[in-house]
Amino acid sequence: MTTAHFTALMPLIITGLTAIIIVVAIAIRRNHRLIFLLSLAGLGAALFSIFPVLSSVPQRVTLLFTVDRFGLFYTGLIIASTFVVCLLSYDYMNLHLENLEEYYLLLLLATVGAIVITVATHFVSFFIGLEILSVSLYTLIAYQRMDMRHIEGGFKYLILSMVASSFLLFGIALIYMRTGAMDFSEVAHVLQGSKDLAATAGTVMVVVAIGFKLALVPFHMWAPDVFEGSSSPVAAFLATCSKGALFAIMLRYFSSIKMGDNTPLAMILTLIAVASMFAGNLLALFEDNLKRLLAYSSIAHFGYLLVAFLSTGSLKGLAVAYYLVAYFVSILGAFGVVTVLSGRARDADTIEDYYGLSSEHPWLAGILTASLLSLAGIPLSAGFMGKFYVMSAGIQANLWFLVIILVVNSALGLFYYLRIIAAMYVLPPGRRLSRAPALMGTVVLTALFLLILLLGVYPASVTGFMETVALR
Repeated sequence: MTTAHFTALMPLIITGLTAIIIVVAIAIRRNHRLIFLLSLAGLGAALFSIFPVLSSVPQRVTLLFTVDRFGLFYTGLIIASTFVVCLLSYDYMNLHLENLEEYYLLLLLATVGAIVITVATHFVSFFIGLEILSVSLYTLIAYQRMDMRHIEGGFKYLILSMVASSFLLFGIALIYMRTGAMDFSEVAHVLQGSKDLAATAGTVMVVVAIGFKLALVPFHMWAPDVFEGSSSPVAAFLATCSKGALFAIMLRYFSSIKMGDNTPLAMILTLIAVASMFAGNLLALFEDNLKRLLAYSSIAHFGYLLVAFLSTGSLKGLAVAYYLVAYFVSILGAFGVVTVLSGRARDADTIEDYYGLSSEHPWLAGILTASLLSLAGIPLSAGFMGKFYVMSAGIQANLWFLVIILVVNSALGLFYYLRIIAAMYVLPPGRRLSRAPALMGTVVLTALFLLILLLGVYPASVTGFMETVALR
């Protein structure tokens, strides 16, 4: 490896080194605040290291990685989201009295796995990244081991990951058997115009593995239980970084093999998109637990994203990138409010906990309202512009059927978001929340609120940048 290769991998190296430093720091002296600050410093350094790298990419680093602007964009998105999750976690973790420090170590290791996935261009590096991410997530979900819900959630995610890994390995084996390659570009070259049944079956198995991780229908059954069983910050990480990394690798791989030419695969993904939009929104209508509701909402949102994914026009890359950024900001805002209001005994995860919130914490009620309206795609919010770009990409590619389904489901989804907003503003206060929101959490949520507005009213502030780094 050359100096240029090390420079290109700097965000990954810094994040990994921070995890090692934290291990040493924990061994010397346990101090929650110190480990928290080290984590923030490492993530901040990794995030800023992306900017000097932008001018020297693309770089092919060994057979396993390609560091390009596409990968760096998603790497930055994942690191920034982890930074927010870290900030939201500090006061939340202070409510729990033991082994606080290892939480940040696991969060960083999961981030390392997610970064590896975003720059992977080889099935081996993809699998390694997926396993690093998955193993860290099992433990993060079950981190509060005295609560059986967390243990159950971790166990379910473990089973799900084993199934997904099995499908992925079998799919890789079939593709390798027919192409003799595991590098994405070589696989794409061999499969160009091919209708080989075994290779198609292998590709479908890779789709199934990614579908499990993205909780797309019909592989979604785990999501509500795991989200409910996770602590609020971990659920936020699951909904953003974990899914974002998998969607990035899906975009990279299927762009390489020119999926648009593969009609059976496109039809399968179209069915998955429609089923995910309807199932996610319909199941959320009957949900009273906020974490489970956001899990179903997440299923529907990745169904929307598949519309952009299936498009073949020039807006595809921008639509996916903008929608993911808008979704990340909005879902972090929603889970952030749940986090700052959660107490030692339990998380504030039932809709009843939000009855009359506007009279008790009007600013938090306003932030949660903005986040939910953004997820619903209401004008002047980030989510509206995200859906605008996704629909534009779909129309450009003549995917009228999917665009109509997206519009119908957006209207359907509005009902359950409005139900929470009505509970905050119309209904009288219910169960009193035991915890006063901490200053740091409120500041972070305010920043997310401003981002939702900025992305909603002035999208040009980021679209120019996204067109240069994320278009693919």
